[in-house]
Amino acid sequence: MSQQSPSSRQQPAPSAETPLERALDRNETVEETVKQSSAELFVINAILKQEIPDHLQTGDVAQALERTGELEGKIQESADDLAHVNELLEQEIDERVEVERELAATKAALAKAQAK
Repeated sequence: MSQQSPSSRQQPAPSAETPLERALDRNETVEETVKQSSAELFVINAILKQEIPDHLQTGDVAQALERTGELEGKIQESADDLAHVNELLEQEIDERVEVERELAATKAALAKAQAK
C-alpha cells in the first residue's frame, strides 16, 4: 500500500479540514520528529562506541552505551507504529470521503425524485 502525503489526499478547502485529517497531519509531524530523533541517536551512539576505547567501555559507560542502543530501537519502533497508525487514519479518511460522496449522491437523487 502506498502512503499518500497530506497534500496528495483529496480534501475539501483547508478550513473544512476534518478532525481525522488534523490528527493525521499531527501524527505525520510527530512521526517525522521521531524518525529524525532515532537517526540522530543512532549516529551519536555509533560515534560514542567508535570514539570510546573498548577497554573504557565498562561499568556505567558500557551500560549507558547499551541503554542508548535500546532507546534507539524503541524510538524506531515508535516511528514504525506511528507510520502504521497514519496508514490507518488515511484509510479511514478515504472511506469517510467515499461515504460522504455516496450520501450526497443519494440525497441529490432523493431530492430529484421528490421534485417529480
